[in-house]
Amino acid sequence: MKVEELTAKILDNNPNMDRYQLALAVSKRSDQLLNGATSKLSISSKNIKAADLALMELAEGLIVVNGFIDQE
Repeated sequence: MKVEELTAKILDNNPNMDRYQLALAVSKRSDQLLNGATSKLSISSKNIKAADLALMELAEGLIVVNGFIDQE
């Protein structure tokens, strides 16, 4: 899936989040991945950039960003 599609999916699923907040969330998760955190996706992440992995995790709902996700 393209970065634009992932971004749109995340923003559609999280109406309280804007693009700036999404960028902060992706940045924080990318840092975590680069510092040794394991990906929550069941794919080989060897050739995928940390920012792309972070976007994919957010799009799949595997990562919850406190304060931006509606609690039902």
